[in-house]
Amino acid sequence: MAVLGNCKPERVFHYFEEICSIPHPSYHEEKISAYLVDFAKAHNLEYYTDDLYNVIMIKEASAGMENAPALILQGHMDMVAEQDPDCTKDMLTEGLDLEIVDGFVTAKGTTLGGDDGIAVAMALAILEDEELKHPRLEVIITVSEEVGMEGAAGIDVSMLKGRKLLNLDSEEEGHFLAGCAGGCRMDIEYPFVKEEIKGALVSINVKDCTGGHSGAEIDKGRVNASHAANRILAAAVEVADVNLVDYVGGTKDNAIPRSTSAKVVTTPEAIKAMEAEAKAIMNEYAVTDPDMKIEVVNEGNVVVNGVNAADTKRIVELILSMPNGIQTMSHDIEGLVETSLNLGILNLLEYELKFSCSLRSSVDSAKTALMRKVSMIGKAFGCKVSTHGEYPAWEYKRESKFRDELVKIYEEMNGEKPIVETIHAGVECGLLASKLEGLDAVSIGPEMYDIHTPKERLSIASTERVYNYVVKVIENM
Repeated sequence: MAVLGNCKPERVFHYFEEICSIPHPSYHEEKISAYLVDFAKAHNLEYYTDDLYNVIMIKEASAGMENAPALILQGHMDMVAEQDPDCTKDMLTEGLDLEIVDGFVTAKGTTLGGDDGIAVAMALAILEDEELKHPRLEVIITVSEEVGMEGAAGIDVSMLKGRKLLNLDSEEEGHFLAGCAGGCRMDIEYPFVKEEIKGALVSINVKDCTGGHSGAEIDKGRVNASHAANRILAAAVEVADVNLVDYVGGTKDNAIPRSTSAKVVTTPEAIKAMEAEAKAIMNEYAVTDPDMKIEVVNEGNVVVNGVNAADTKRIVELILSMPNGIQTMSHDIEGLVETSLNLGILNLLEYELKFSCSLRSSVDSAKTALMRKVSMIGKAFGCKVSTHGEYPAWEYKRESKFRDELVKIYEEMNGEKPIVETIHAGVECGLLASKLEGLDAVSIGPEMYDIHTPKERLSIASTERVYNYVVKVIENM
């Protein structure tokens, strides 16, 4: 029997379980895209796909609804593939191991991909429902949202008639998103010289940090494991020569790193400095990262090839000089992060250190200023700096007829008004609005927690409520 067989809405969770059985990390969406195309064919839907593996499915209006305005439903098919250190699953080839815990769907040892698999599952359940009264439905399922909205940037939507878009990529029930930050990824590459080194080999391991989404949880004050490791190295280079042998942290640009490790050759004096700094960091983040562990282990004397001391120091100074975390809070909306940066992936390669940062801002000029700052710091250290996947902010509309309609239906169903807000995380509405003139968009979704981490969980009851709401919206178009 299916793990989610008794969850309601049954067809939504049927499709969600099928989606979870198909590997679909960002940049590996071929199989899930083919699954969606097969669904469209099986249900005689008009469909479009492209070289990126985006999929659009169209279902013409039911009898009596031909004159109603078309409605666009939208989500993304890729997921952030994160897993616990002791999890042996190959997320590129294996499906997820689902389980139900206290009313939530979760995955054993890995991220769940409720962001945004549940949107896809809802869309499929709606498209297969032959009893539902509906206008022309246009469903957009994009790829590579989690790595810079590359699918939305490249998709052709010229065949669409709808100018009302309901995005299903939010994680708080009763919160209607009406604007979001723009962003990009920046890659920094520092070339170094290697040499033969003799001395004590020391392993530094920062692990079991809380982590989280670099947009939605950047305001929680959680430690960035890579910055913590770099602080430990900074304490060492102040008192002695240090030679990097290995340095790796983070797995996704848009996830706050939960673990980072480094190996260096250095002196007993530097080891003491690192131990002291590790203790200080543990104390600073005792509330936000109670499970964090930091190990500084002397593995004995070695002779190895590593980064020379001068370049090691420059690498540590470079990362220490880079901005990280919240840069500016919004002056217009209380409590909203305006501009931020997250050091996501860090890796010591054969002859260069490479790291990537995710930048976000709801103010395009502030995003540009932060990009310029990162670029100038990088170039001042002799780095190669490149920018990828830039996407615009989704600007808040003070007047929105579609949003007013959605608020009214929600209030009638729930006896209270939803919270209308903008967020620091990114959704694809801004990019799609740039392609569809006059687009009016709102983003909603069921309750999800700890997305982009192996603790991710999706509320079953909330999913049912949100799905019933979406059906009601469709029937009342």
